[in-house]
Amino acid sequence: MKTEMDFEDLMDEAYGLPNGTAKLGMLEEAARVADVHGMEEEAYEARSEIVETATFCGYPMKALIAFSWQLGKFDQQPEQYDEETLMWSYKWILGELSSFPEVSRDKMMELLEDFGRRFKSFGYSERSYWYYRFRISMDLGDLEEAGNSYTKFRSMDRDFMSDCEACEQDEIMRYWILVGDDEKVLEAAKPILKGRMSCAEIPHLTLSEILMPLYRLGKMDEADKHQAKGYRMIKGHNDFVQSFAEQLDYLVRTNPAKGIDVLEESLVLAMDHEDPFAKMMFYARAAQLLRRWADESPGYRLRLPASFPYEGDPGDLRKLAEYFAAHAKASAEKYDQRNGNHHVSSMLSEV
Repeated sequence: MKTEMDFEDLMDEAYGLPNGTAKLGMLEEAARVADVHGMEEEAYEARSEIVETATFCGYPMKALIAFSWQLGKFDQQPEQYDEETLMWSYKWILGELSSFPEVSRDKMMELLEDFGRRFKSFGYSERSYWYYRFRISMDLGDLEEAGNSYTKFRSMDRDFMSDCEACEQDEIMRYWILVGDDEKVLEAAKPILKGRMSCAEIPHLTLSEILMPLYRLGKMDEADKHQAKGYRMIKGHNDFVQSFAEQLDYLVRTNPAKGIDVLEESLVLAMDHEDPFAKMMFYARAAQLLRRWADESPGYRLRLPASFPYEGDPGDLRKLAEYFAAHAKASAEKYDQRNGNHHVSSMLSEV
């Protein structure tokens, strides 16, 4: 009885916390307690929550590990567990896979097809399969396939297993960013920017993603407004490292002094981030910013986190920029090798 109360107390406390490291730690402890005492159903519940929490607070590797356990347990005793919970976890994991270059293209497609088969066997609509095919194709740089999958999933009705409408709209916006159609980016962003669609991560992500399309269209006043609001919404949050990179990409062109502030405030979040793609993009934009700041403010010493693994002089901004650029380019090469194209390295063309 005491064991069950210990587990229940941990879960109750976790459920009362917002997504973040405190909640994640509580869930991990609950899973440990359940494992130690052979409480399989409770361990499954805890890991289902870990997948969701870790996904949305910047710990994708923790989510992958928990999901692997969850999927294995479900397949051992499918009658014991709820398939709807499993498939929501599966969706979140599919959204994270491409961030890890060690996960091969073939493995991603294998998991996507497994996801599709399971969805069909449970009687769910194929819409989510096509939506995640759309997302994964974008991540792999296969924009033709992404376009085909976009058409397919948009032709189907939403159902209770669909991602939230705001998240889907943000992904559609990302598609037009990758295609290079800034006008369509703005059109897709309208329902989000006007407040008609929102969720826990939207418009947080959108406000940074929209900056460069607005910049290219010469809409600077609007971009500045979104930059300031967007940064207020994401500041200090571990799960928005790629958004910090998008902020830097804009600020290096428009307000490098503010960019340095963003860099110094968010580097501690990026340096140990579990998502290597987000970290790569952050380091790439940091390199661009530091090169410009070296010209505008020679002698400036960047404030680095105490644990940052750089042994050089933080006052030599060009050398520091080389450090960030080398990391980003090495990562991009791994993605290109995995993807079989130059999609990712093309994003770093200015680095």
